[in-house]
Formats: sequence, structure tokens, C-alpha cells
Amino acid sequence: MGELLSSVSGPGFRESLAAGREGPIRLRWYRAAADLGTPAHGPTVVWAHGGAFFAGGLDKPEAHDVALALADRGVGVVTVDYRLAPVPGLPRFLTGSARARFPQPMEDLVTALRHVDGVSAGGVILGGASAGACLASSAALRAVELGLNLRGVVLAYGFFHAVHPRSVEIQRRVRDHRRLTHSRLVLNVVNRNYAGSASALTDAFPGGHDLRGFPSTFMINADRDVMRASGDQFAVELQEAGVDVEHHVLPGSRHAFLNRPRLDEFAAAVDLMAAWWLGRTAPD
Repeated sequence: MGELLSSVSGPGFRESLAAGREGPIRLRWYRAAADLGTPAHGPTVVWAHGGAFFAGGLDKPEAHDVALALADRGVGVVTVDYRLAPVPGLPRFLTGSARARFPQPMEDLVTALRHVDGVSAGGVILGGASAGACLASSAALRAVELGLNLRGVVLAYGFFHAVHPRSVEIQRRVRDHRRLTHSRLVLNVVNRNYAGSASALTDAFPGGHDLRGFPSTFMINADRDVMRASGDQFAVELQEAGVDVEHHVLPGSRHAFLNRPRLDEFAAAVDLMAAWWLGRTAPD
């Protein structure tokens, strides 16, 4: 485990800075994982928020409220302030020099995994929502390559392919919801922005790769979501690779329901994730 640089606290969590290869990475520890001197009960979830790779942070409900809700159900959670990509179409000097494209955001999750694994007696589960789910699955593949031990992966309404798959039926169910911002054209631009170049696109996304050895996976997708086409396809790819996959689609739900804590879908998803986590608590 890398050096722990500093620590601060807030309501229901504790923060620390961990030494990464490209600089410090902010981690926010919740409940069972908060006390570094006390082993967590069961595996700790290392969680990444969404935001199209270029937006979001630890205070986003998709990170903070999800972690609090899981902690209330007994799950140890660490959220990761991974480096964001530049904002598409804006010069770097307007968005900050600290931003980074693939592979740095994914490598930040791998660094977080190493840190947390060093203090969590129950091991680590990687997870995330939307773009965070893509990063978590890519980091899981990297962890498999490095021989790191992962107890599982949790993926919420993620997208996993360099080019977003097309589904006429899903498009019909989505209708006009986020017709512009979630169009396949815009989503593919976002992917290219994160990858940095056309040549890096294939390596930047886990879909279409050899998934043998990928950890047991929990997936929960939004019903009326353009990105569900990628999530459904990735679930099939995992199953064909022999991975144990539990796959849910919440009826009537739309993208980013974990960013809206008052929705019924938020509570339903957290309950399902916590129940799956309970299945990971028994020693191997």
C-alpha cells in the first residue's frame, strides 16, 4: 500500500490523500472502512462516480449519497476522486492542467484499489455508475492482468464500448428523454474525448476484450436509457466469457437514478447492491 499523505473528516466520512504515480488521489472513507485500525466486515467497495469522464466529484449524490446509503446497510465504501478528462471542445487552459485522459483516470482507480486492499481484511469490490462503471470495469481488467485480488465488480447503468451500440427497441423506449445529450453521436464524442485519440479508443473501453478471469459481477441498468444497449451487450460478453453475472434492469427507470436519492429506484438499487455485497462477505 502507498503512503497515506493526510487525513480530514466530515459528517459520516473521513478523507485521505493517497500517493499515486501522477500525484495524490483523494479518497473518502465511509463507515466500516473509515477506521483504518479496524478491519472492515466483508469486502470494501471502491466506488467511482459518473459524469461523462469530465464532470462530477466526491460530493455528487452518485458518489456521496450512494456511499452513505450503502454504509447505512453495513457496507464499507471508499469513493475515489479520480482525475477528470478535459471538457470536450474547450482548450485545456480553460479547464485546468490537472485533467487527464485515458489511462490516468482508470489507473487512479487501480491505485485506490491497492490502498484499500491494504487495510480491508475482507478484500475489495470495484464499482461505479455511468462513466464510473466503465472506469471500474477497465480497472478490474487491469487488476486481473496485474494479479490483484478482487472480490467482485458492481456496475450501474454503465457504458462499456468505444462506439455505443444501437438498439431500435431501447431507442423506442427512451423516446425523447435527453434526446440531444444522450444521442449516440454525442456519446461517441465523449468517448473519443476521454480516450484522446481514435487509436486509443479500443484500449480505453473494456467491451470487446477477452473477459476471461473477470471477477463476479453485479449489473443494474436503467430501463429507458440509450446506454443500456452497451450495458446489456457487456453483460452478454461477460456471461459468454464464463463470468458469474447478476443482471438487473429497473422497470421504467432512466439514466442516473443513483444521482437522485429521492427516487424509489435509488433505494431499490442500493438494496439490491447491498444484498449482493452480503454474498461476498463469506471468505473464499
